[in-house]
Amino acid sequence: MMKLRLTALSFLQFFIWGSWLITIGAFWFKTKQWGPDQFGVIFSTMGISALFMPAIAGILSDRFINAEKLYGVLHLLGGIGLFLVPSAQSPDEMFWRILVTMIFYMPTISMSNTVMYAILSRDKSIDVVKVFPPIRVWGTVGFIVALWTVSLTGHETDAFQFYLGGAVSFVLGVYAFTLPACPPLGKNLERKSWVEALGLNAFKMLKDRYYAVFFLFALLLGAALQLTNAYGDVFLHDFDGNPAYADTLAVKYPAIVSSLAQISETLFILAIPFFMKRFGIKQVMLISMVAWVLRFGLFAFGNPGDGLWMILLSCIIYGMAFDFFNISGSLFIEKSVEPSIRASAQGLFTMMVNGVGAVLGSRVSGWMIEHYFTHYTTNAEGQSIPHLDWSGIWLSFAGYSAVVAILFLMLFRERKVQAQ
Repeated sequence: MMKLRLTALSFLQFFIWGSWLITIGAFWFKTKQWGPDQFGVIFSTMGISALFMPAIAGILSDRFINAEKLYGVLHLLGGIGLFLVPSAQSPDEMFWRILVTMIFYMPTISMSNTVMYAILSRDKSIDVVKVFPPIRVWGTVGFIVALWTVSLTGHETDAFQFYLGGAVSFVLGVYAFTLPACPPLGKNLERKSWVEALGLNAFKMLKDRYYAVFFLFALLLGAALQLTNAYGDVFLHDFDGNPAYADTLAVKYPAIVSSLAQISETLFILAIPFFMKRFGIKQVMLISMVAWVLRFGLFAFGNPGDGLWMILLSCIIYGMAFDFFNISGSLFIEKSVEPSIRASAQGLFTMMVNGVGAVLGSRVSGWMIEHYFTHYTTNAEGQSIPHLDWSGIWLSFAGYSAVVAILFLMLFRERKVQAQ
């Protein structure tokens, strides 16, 4: 019964995100009719909020507040934020509303793991490495269901997507208060310093070269994840200006084609226990990095016509690229970090992936694309029209991922660490 309840939590957690994350671009360009120059800042809100909120939430749930209660409050506040997003009257106003919403939502990603791990770990007969992935896979299913709901009902360009996400956020917020209590495990420990008193012990992990290198590459892979989130759907939409592809599946239903990546996630999540036990965290993360190279490389040569198979294969490979560092990294922390700082460590991992990595990925890639892969033409009305060299963009991303993989192979030395 408890596994079923946690499955529902996982489903709703990512249903909220899937309702608008992929389709917000269509709302921005088609409904609001705002320009592309400020669109990138919308995705930076996720990175900005992840710089500090997951760590703060982790500290609070480690030291002061029951994790399930804090988790519920954050979702209730996030629901209010989503309801307010569509009424923004300018790009700047939209930025601030999305930022506030993300401040409440981003920490719930790591906190959902914390709550599920805490509840599952109470049953000593449960192997968390085996049991968690089949539960987490329903989060991906929730993302897909939300995306398909918005797309197939014709709401990719209107405010419904935000109202749907906000309503589900309210439901999950209330539901969280019905879960078993997850009290702060570090609350009664002897405090020897202000660092321990504030629950900042997780940051001391960075003094250990083993963990420092792990978190560094989590950051670098987080940048790769931001690249595909920011530009994948825009890449497919860009083909709608080419008459040769106007009636193709990828141009008519880009969100559904993109959802193949999330469908792939559901399969690779289930393979994680096998790969983690057989190969260890280093090999699993290395596989992820190679998958990122293939993900971007296939996009570089794909198109909605005779190259559709490359786009579809790229989406399938995305599942391995994402799961083998995101989910495996979370499990690695759960199994190797002491319980008193586990929630803080999960928050630190989310901060590196969705915070520092996302901000660097969006900022650096935006500058690079503008300076090296964009050229302008002038139309009959004298307007300057930008054209993106997508092949060059994706090949540069593939090259970045290849360099990260080589450095990781050279620098990361795996060791067996088991939390007591």
